[in-house]
Amino acid sequence: MALSPINRRRFAQFKAHKRGWYGLWLFLGLFVLSLGAELIANDKPLLVSHDGQWFVPVLKRYPETAFGGEFPLEADYKSPYMRELIEAKGGWMLWPPIPYSYDSINFELKVPAPAPPSADNWLGTDDQGRDVLARVIYGFRVSVLFALTLTLASSLIGVAAGALQGFYGGWVDLIGQRFLEIWSGLPVLYLLIILASFVEPNFWWLLGIMLLFSWMSLVDVVRAEFLRGRNLEYVRAARALGMGNGAIMYRHILPNAMVSTMTFMPFILTGAIGTLTALDFLGFGLPPGSPSLGELVAQGKSNLQAPWLGISAFAVLALMLTLLVFIGEAARDAFDPRK
Repeated sequence: MALSPINRRRFAQFKAHKRGWYGLWLFLGLFVLSLGAELIANDKPLLVSHDGQWFVPVLKRYPETAFGGEFPLEADYKSPYMRELIEAKGGWMLWPPIPYSYDSINFELKVPAPAPPSADNWLGTDDQGRDVLARVIYGFRVSVLFALTLTLASSLIGVAAGALQGFYGGWVDLIGQRFLEIWSGLPVLYLLIILASFVEPNFWWLLGIMLLFSWMSLVDVVRAEFLRGRNLEYVRAARALGMGNGAIMYRHILPNAMVSTMTFMPFILTGAIGTLTALDFLGFGLPPGSPSLGELVAQGKSNLQAPWLGISAFAVLALMLTLLVFIGEAARDAFDPRK
């Protein structure tokens, strides 16, 4: 589908912002790689050939009996026993580049955990013997997916609330503004701490709690656009022709309001990642053992003798947030009506 002239100009303006353009591609590349984390870092082989048959342990669980073992338990492919069973009939295993998952413990460490970087663990291990690089890859995916989901959901609610306030004005706007003032004054962190003492946090629980407050960031922007747009000539003409309020809001005012909204998206995404990292660092985020960059930062704080923990998490967070800021700057320049 061909782009309109104004969208072509916006795309050209975005592409002209070199940091944002290359940052977008680098961020998307890293995100796509993290989506296939199981193919990059896993304690199960990608492919197993045994007795003329093919097995894909990374996608399906197989018992020991499938390879000639004695017990119907899930096969442990790293054990010498399983290797002997597979190699006895000329079989072989294809392992991912990092033969550890985010929760795999390296029981063959030559030094106490946390172990420094080595040929087996490229970024070392944490204080439980888990591979840091694997946890960083999975943690990157969890952070971005959480932030994307929260940003999209909060944007839908924020745009809808701002549109209703700005279009109808009057008592709707007055009551909405007073509600926002009260709701935004609630101590979010204290509420999370209190709720965490009753319910064990998880991905969806955190998402729901953060969604209660994150939607307010776009309300004022959208409200201002609708307050301005509802009095324009083409909106009055549409109303005079008998068009309903819903159609006027959706077809005539919302597209203009989304121009300013799009410039805020990368910065909302950045804030969501920072919030999740802070909660994990404080111990009120994802459940213990989850791949979390904030939990890795907390381990670095508790293990100052293992600087690779804090440095790895900080480097990934700094790269992720820097790329998002660059993308946000490019989007702001592309959608700026003055340009």
